Amino acid sequence: MKHKGRAVVFENIEDFHARVDDPKLDVDAGCVMVLKNCGPRGYPGMGEVGNMPIPAKLLKKGVTDMVRISDARMSGTAFGCCVLHVAPESFIGGPLAFVRNGDQIELDIERRRLQLLIDDAEMMKRKRAWKAPARKFERGYGALFSQHIKQANEGCDFDFLEGTAPTPDPEIH
Repeated sequence: MKHKGRAVVFENIEDFHARVDDPKLDVDAGCVMVLKNCGPRGYPGMGEVGNMPIPAKLLKKGVTDMVRISDARMSGTAFGCCVLHVAPESFIGGPLAFVRNGDQIELDIERRRLQLLIDDAEMMKRKRAWKAPARKFERGYGALFSQHIKQANEGCDFDFLEGTAPTPDPEIH
C-alpha cells in the first residue's frame, strides 16, 4: 500500500522488450518500473501493455511483484501492483515524460498519491528541455486519431464527438 523506490524507465514498449530481460539491467525488487509513451497518442491507441512482466533475473530470485507505472492499460486478467492510465500521457508532456532512471518515486495508495520526488527547480528544468516525440502519422486515419483522441481520464473518445447525442441501442425484434 506504500512504496518508495528507484525508477527504471523504459521509453516505449520496444525499449521495454529490448531491455527487460537483459542481465545487465540495473533493477532490483525495490525499484519502480516506468513504461512511457503507451497512452492513446503515444502507442497509439493505448495498448494493452501495462502489465509489464517482471525482469527474468528477478523472477529467478523469487520476486513475483513490484510496482509498475504506465500510461498504458492492461487486461483484467493480469496481476500485481500496477498504476495505469496515467494522464495526461507522456507522449504529450504528461508527468511520466519527466521521469528519469534513478529518480525516486513514492506510491501511497491509501492517500491516493503518486509522486516523483524531485524538487520544483529540477522539474522546471526538465519541462523546458522536453521535446515532443515525432508524430507517428502525417495523414490518414492515424493522423486523425492522433490529433483528436482524448486522454485516458477523458475516456479516449474523439474530441469532435463531444456534445453529440448518444446513439440508442438498436431494437431487437
